[in-house]
Amino acid sequence: MKVKITVIKKLSTKDVYGDSFLCRVAANNEPECPVLNMGDEFVAKDDGSCPAGFCGWAWADIQRDVVHLLFGGNYPWIEDKGVTIAY
Repeated sequence: MKVKITVIKKLSTKDVYGDSFLCRVAANNEPECPVLNMGDEFVAKDDGSCPAGFCGWAWADIQRDVVHLLFGGNYPWIEDKGVTIAY
């Protein structure tokens, strides 16, 4: 089995926290992943490893969900089987 990963949105820290950052960020350094772009697609193979070219930090966040899908799991709050949205 394989799982297709599609980048549907990129969030900056300001998108998440607004103007109330939990730590100070340099004025011209709005952290946003430089590796991924909206619309990028990757395939996670059945060994559960990170796809080539995928952002390691993003992988750390979604690996649990990808492995869940690789083992045939579903999420009851999502109507489409074999689909999830990870943040």
